[in-house]
Amino acid sequence: MTILVTGGAGYIGTHTLVELMQAGHQVVVFDNFCNSTPAAVLRVEQICARKVKIIQGDICDRQALTQVFTSHQIDAVIHFAGLKAVGESVAKPLLYYRNNVSGTATLCEVMAEAGVTRLVFSSSATVYGDPQHLPIVEDFATCATNPYGRTKLFIEEMLRDLQRSDTSWRIALLRYFNPIGAHPSGLIGENPAGIPNNLFPFITQVAIGKRESLSVFGGDYQTPDGTGVRDYIHVVDLALGHLCALERIMDKEGVLTVNLGTGQGYSVLEMINTFEQVSGRTIPYQIVDRRPGDIASCYADPSLARHELGWVAECGLKEMCRDGWNWQQQNPTGY
Repeated sequence: MTILVTGGAGYIGTHTLVELMQAGHQVVVFDNFCNSTPAAVLRVEQICARKVKIIQGDICDRQALTQVFTSHQIDAVIHFAGLKAVGESVAKPLLYYRNNVSGTATLCEVMAEAGVTRLVFSSSATVYGDPQHLPIVEDFATCATNPYGRTKLFIEEMLRDLQRSDTSWRIALLRYFNPIGAHPSGLIGENPAGIPNNLFPFITQVAIGKRESLSVFGGDYQTPDGTGVRDYIHVVDLALGHLCALERIMDKEGVLTVNLGTGQGYSVLEMINTFEQVSGRTIPYQIVDRRPGDIASCYADPSLARHELGWVAECGLKEMCRDGWNWQQQNPTGY
């Protein structure tokens, strides 16, 4: 099959390209490179020893999208393209609604015109807000706490409405937990612009000497060691989840909503300790005040993914730390 991958030059996008290509699929990357670089896709070509069709364009640009579907026989779409910084979404909500929600609506309109009705959408566990119980099951109430999370929630509802209106659509909504790590080759990995928003790349940047120390936001949560607990998943496991979801929607009707996580929560201090063991580096840190909006614990019940997709996360925290550190060492300044 030929798969259009929007946002395919990003962190999760590049790892998914590798798995798609190694499974024998053709890929077309559509990306505006606002938070990524074409160099990442060139690394994918190195890993797979195959060329990738790269098209620079924006999902809000109907004409550019239409040209993609006119020029290529697309069978399905994996939709990663979207802005994702929580703080920025609070400061610039209209930018997020225009790009994420309107952009997805434009993409779906162009897909419908081209007769392409297979879609895997990159959603997020942020749609659960602060869960009342753990682990998190897909039928929990949703309640996003920031504009970024609400765009994911609104897009999910929009896609369900779309499928109700036209049952030829087959859609997978994948709610990610916390992807970390990198491809074992060290050629592709997480490459945040500026100060990282997430814990793991901040740790690796401290380890490589790019930053002096790590701030741990909150040491008084109701968790075993007082620090926040999250469900970290190896980005390659996450990429393989997309491949399983793609295969599933090719022959099964409706909308599938599924968590992609390991079902195991790790605290910030557990992450630091495991990384230190794997890397042999000491990570200096200080515990500071909680960040507004952060929750104590968040981890998935991944049993539906196992049942519906035949997918299980294989890598543990040590493998995630090993591969992420390998990427950082090989690419101290990124791509």
